[in-house]
Amino acid sequence: MGPLFVAFVAGDTGPWTIERVTAVRGPDLPRAPRLHVREGRRLIADASTWILRGVTSNERYVTRAEHDELAAHQGPLGRTEATRAALIPIRKSERWWQLAQDERRAIFEDRSRHVALGLRYLPAIARRLHHSRDLGEEFDFLTWFEFAPSDEAAFDELLGLLRATDEWTYVEREVDIRLSR
Repeated sequence: MGPLFVAFVAGDTGPWTIERVTAVRGPDLPRAPRLHVREGRRLIADASTWILRGVTSNERYVTRAEHDELAAHQGPLGRTEATRAALIPIRKSERWWQLAQDERRAIFEDRSRHVALGLRYLPAIARRLHHSRDLGEEFDFLTWFEFAPSDEAAFDELLGLLRATDEWTYVEREVDIRLSR
């Protein structure tokens, strides 16, 4: 499957209710009551409070074995029981982007165990990563997670583990947006 363009549109309408928005690092986002997740390149014409855009892309920091294991265990988005979601936009520091690809990989997995940590929470927590940096957006990555209400504590645990890693020392802006439907 090729790249998928996605726009997260916050405003007065949408199937997802925005329960809370928390600035973890850096500035917050303006408050809005609802969220649409729009896929494809279609023009967004309705009024919005904010729009975050990203595109799915090739996996940049995983090995073939990690890719295969993620694919084998990943739950699909849109499951009926997954009535909770989190949108977590992240911007990493210029120091991160000045590292070579192999140096970022070493921090991402060899030291921080990002993939290994995430695998422990699959398939209960479904996720999809969107790249935004090359689109000129204010965040580098937009990560979308879906899970059942009974898995929210596990999701919070995963976030705590990831935020305690070496990788997160390179995060200069992060917003945690929680949603329900």
